[in-house]
Amino acid sequence: MIKITNLSKYFGELKVLEKVSLEIADGSSLAVIGPSGCGKSTLLKLINRLDEPTAGRIMVGDKDVTALNEEGLIELRKNVGMIFQTSALFDSMNVYENVAFALHQHTKKSEGEIRQIVRKKLKMVDLEGTEELMPSELSGGMQRRVCIARALAFDPQIILYDEPTTGLDPITSVTIEDLMIKLSRELKVTSILVTHVLQTVYRVAERVLMLSDGQLIEIGGPDDVKRTNDPVVKKFITGGL
Repeated sequence: MIKITNLSKYFGELKVLEKVSLEIADGSSLAVIGPSGCGKSTLLKLINRLDEPTAGRIMVGDKDVTALNEEGLIELRKNVGMIFQTSALFDSMNVYENVAFALHQHTKKSEGEIRQIVRKKLKMVDLEGTEELMPSELSGGMQRRVCIARALAFDPQIILYDEPTTGLDPITSVTIEDLMIKLSRELKVTSILVTHVLQTVYRVAERVLMLSDGQLIEIGGPDDVKRTNDPVVKKFITGGL
């Protein structure tokens, strides 16, 4: 379980998150929605300690994320994979080298063992045989799938998706959504998804959390959110924000 208590993040006078508290059960899928600048991506970065909270606490299992040292953070990030909106692949490395990078850096596995893991993860995202391709030779959807394969390298229990379908065409978006659903069901991973794309929310998420002005204003199932009486949530899901 992920337990977040009174989490706040300020950039100077700007309050990006203000006393957010929630619990995310193991194996569940949560979508975080809200207008631009409301703190959605910041929330993901705080869970993975890619940014430092101003106040509050984040527990991942029995680990206090806010108190981990460098060694503890490496272990945390093996267990918490992150998919970036830009894919964040190394342009100078081929697909194999991108997926294998953290395995080379943080394990003592042999090259043969690493190659076996990379092939297995690429197969999971339907990219067999792409090991020698460079990122520039891949479509946007393929780059996202390589990023997912890289995040799967350590068999994480949690995957954070930051706008995974933004900028993709409708058919490719459905492919990425199908992959997210498959990973959630087959691997029983906990998924936290930040997106503006409501189709992705309704297809992938079991629960939806709405942030506005850095505060949690609603949480519930997708159908609950569709039927909400909260004017801010209603305005957002009908395209008013």
